[in-house]
Amino acid sequence: MSQPLVGMELADIREALGPGQPGYRAKQLYEAIYRGKASELSEITTLPVPMRRHLAESLALGLPEIAQRFDSADGTRRYLLRLADGRTVETVSMPEAERDTLCISSQVGCPVNCKFCMTALLGLERNLTAGEIVGQVLLVARENRLRQDGGRLNIVMMGQGEPLLNLENVLKATRILLDPDGFALSPRRITISTAGITPCIEELGEAAIRPKLAVSLNASTEEMRCELMPITRKYHLKELLATCRRYPLRPWEKLTFEYVLLKGVNDTDADARRVVKLLANINCKVNLIALNPGPEIPYETPDPARVASFQEIVRRALPCFVRKPRGLDIYAACGQLKRAAGDLIPQFIPSPHARG
Repeated sequence: MSQPLVGMELADIREALGPGQPGYRAKQLYEAIYRGKASELSEITTLPVPMRRHLAESLALGLPEIAQRFDSADGTRRYLLRLADGRTVETVSMPEAERDTLCISSQVGCPVNCKFCMTALLGLERNLTAGEIVGQVLLVARENRLRQDGGRLNIVMMGQGEPLLNLENVLKATRILLDPDGFALSPRRITISTAGITPCIEELGEAAIRPKLAVSLNASTEEMRCELMPITRKYHLKELLATCRRYPLRPWEKLTFEYVLLKGVNDTDADARRVVKLLANINCKVNLIALNPGPEIPYETPDPARVASFQEIVRRALPCFVRKPRGLDIYAACGQLKRAAGDLIPQFIPSPHARG
């Protein structure tokens, strides 16, 4: 079978259908796949029955399969999704009163060896295709009856992988997700997170259609960041921040800096004051994340009072928020995605401080 349809842009679908089909058929198929979130080619009723049969015989839709689903007490769902080659990735659905958020993966595993992240323990197996990135959104949105209109749905590429090391596929997936004739998501509703791949940040800023950008900071000095995020030895903190200052923000946009707080390591008041100095003259906000602990992670979660003190110092100068952990009981929280199957989950109970 040829290349799957999910992941194709409109021009790709026109080419896949061949010259014998009128142009509007390609648009009908494109809209049914992305806006309609079709699960089978045979259910696309805007197409004539003979065409549906032919498509089902000659082309694959290309959605991932649900290998396992884990439901958290807080409503979060973690999906272990099986790809066509048998590899698996994770996608997390986080419902809230005012919005729904899907956290999706961009790679199978991750090559960026952050010392506080369980996903780093996997290493990198391969990049995801644009279709495998979009397919996570289509499948999990349909499973949870999520609508992309109305401003409720957010997508964050903060699952497995470093998105900027798979930038070509990430940008193609973004174009499909933001296309008014495709998935039709607002540009304000999709964000990617990077460990700080400086040249790729510059390339991202040049893209005509792109997601918002979040940068994982996680330290207040070069030395500390090298210890926690070894990639800093290649892409130094000073260079990263200079690139962020030059980043071409849209009129409505701020850069986001994420900071994982590790007890007794990077969570002091002095760290907070250094963070404020580092981010001076950058149009940004800061999201604080108290460590979501896990097996083989040699750090602890700071007490809520320490988190609050850090936040209070930073927000005197910058918008600063504490991200509430979701899905800790099913290994769905930030930094916990390690393709854990059901037999692993009961072996570890998160610290109660992490639920703050």
